[in-house]
Amino acid sequence: MSATLYQQIQQFYDASSGLWEEIWGEHMHHGYYGADGKLKKDRRQAQIDLIEELLKWSGVQQAENILDVGCGIGGSSLYLAGKFNASATGITLSPVQAARATERAQEAGLGSRCHFQVANAQAMPFADNSFDLVWSLESGEHMPDKAKFMQECYRVLKPGGTLIMVTWCHRPIDESPLSADEQKHLQDIYRVYCLPYVISLPEYEAIARKLPLQNIRTADWSIAVAPFWDIVIDSAFTPQAIFGLLRSGWSTIVGALSLGLMRRGYERGLIRFGLLCGNK
Repeated sequence: MSATLYQQIQQFYDASSGLWEEIWGEHMHHGYYGADGKLKKDRRQAQIDLIEELLKWSGVQQAENILDVGCGIGGSSLYLAGKFNASATGITLSPVQAARATERAQEAGLGSRCHFQVANAQAMPFADNSFDLVWSLESGEHMPDKAKFMQECYRVLKPGGTLIMVTWCHRPIDESPLSADEQKHLQDIYRVYCLPYVISLPEYEAIARKLPLQNIRTADWSIAVAPFWDIVIDSAFTPQAIFGLLRSGWSTIVGALSLGLMRRGYERGLIRFGLLCGNK
């Protein structure tokens, strides 16, 4: 991971995570609004429902030692540790996130079982075969080398363990390449959200097959999660959020002002919400 990108991601989340928690809570990911995207629900419940739907879809019913790659402030880690009575380790590039996740674990009485640290997901500081569930919820889009990232997830996964990866993708390009306008739209998203690039779900599946991950399944849940961006946009223009944005700095303000890029990306079918799971 290049030092510049590493710093950009760290600084973006150092600056924005406190505001996100203040407005939205501990889960820094999409919500689930039913298969057709039409269910009306509390926004935080929608985020918890996404976790539960992912577990149901992947068939994961238990876990003992979980790795949360791109853990944010510990939302998924603590939820999964509590649900499965498991140990959880979370990694992030943001020292602010790691510190807050550690605080939240202690507040939840999970401090002895949940640990958070700053680490690079493309060079994880863990031994081979360490975790029976590797969970990556909306972090793959930040990785500059998608194959290396997935190789690391596979390396630290125990034999028989499950990888669940959910990531922003662009549409498949097997029938038609991305147009110049689509490429420009993606570049605008990359710049705002500190992404090197995204790939299509079939490209992720091809990487997974080379690992070689077994029992691979993929799904596109774009319709189910797309309403999330309308709700985020609405929440960004409350007095509480506006004051928070002013405190959080320019990169967070730019991110808020650019939320429409993601909404339009879903509307035109360019941005896809890709799921992949498999076993070692």
